[in-house]
Amino acid sequence: MKIFDAHCDVLSKLLEDPELDFRQEKDRLDVTLDRMLESNIGFQNFALYLPAKFSGNYRHILESIDLFHERILSNRQIRGIRTKNDLKLAQREGLIGALLSLEGVDALQGNLTYLRILFYLGVRNVGITWNYANWAADGVLEPRKGGFTSQGLKLIRECNRLGMILDVSHLSETAFWELTSQSEKPFIASHSNASHVCPRLRNLNDAQIASIIQTGGVIGITFVPSFVHAEEPAEMDHILFHIDHICSLGGSRHIGFGSDFDGIKEKIAGLEHAGKYDRLVDLLQKHYSEQDVERFIYKNWFDFYMDHLPEDNQFTD
Repeated sequence: MKIFDAHCDVLSKLLEDPELDFRQEKDRLDVTLDRMLESNIGFQNFALYLPAKFSGNYRHILESIDLFHERILSNRQIRGIRTKNDLKLAQREGLIGALLSLEGVDALQGNLTYLRILFYLGVRNVGITWNYANWAADGVLEPRKGGFTSQGLKLIRECNRLGMILDVSHLSETAFWELTSQSEKPFIASHSNASHVCPRLRNLNDAQIASIIQTGGVIGITFVPSFVHAEEPAEMDHILFHIDHICSLGGSRHIGFGSDFDGIKEKIAGLEHAGKYDRLVDLLQKHYSEQDVERFIYKNWFDFYMDHLPEDNQFTD
């Protein structure tokens, strides 16, 4: 069974240390080509996230995209995904589909020309904030708990116009509801869990989950131990409680996974890296129907992107 993962941070590690080998650097990378092949990952979304030492510089976003091409897409087993047709071809040819997302718009500096350039370069998801405030909106840990700025509202409209998918993971709840009222398109939470199961600010409350379901988005359940279970240690079985809860709200067709591999230091036992994803699949198959497991692990994300990626003719005259 193929796997579709909506979030990993391997590009950040490659930016910090360009000597890392994406193919098989098993000591320092959670996501490697070998591990993706081992666990049958069919699609992986690679986040463009700048560690603090890079000070939100747009140049480093471009350098990360260059690394994506030079270290990820240069592998013959991987195909870059920009359009619906790319998605279909990767599936048909049995290649790993690689997507690009932006985690935090800080480096755009309020300049929507920079946003459009990233769209032309293949970025398809836009996570508006990390945990704190930027020029567009407040993140979930910002003490004032504000919403969008006027320029941030323009960002929403431009993403909608371009067809860039908005991502609410890390966004403040006030901004979440403003986005709900302002966006003409469905949005996602690429790596967030249910706060009813594990009460953390980064997790989504029931009203937020219901809103994402109602508007046609997808929630990527993440493997961050402290977001999975309030008490240590978090175990793989605890992930099932998040699935069950979202399903109880009518979300069986709106559940996916967003591991956050290479963005986390603590790991769930048995799910320490991308090469062990198949163990989660085995666990799911003991508790859910084959059809449901396929939806959770692959099809819900695949169908969403088939609906919302641009057509090929958008890039032709």
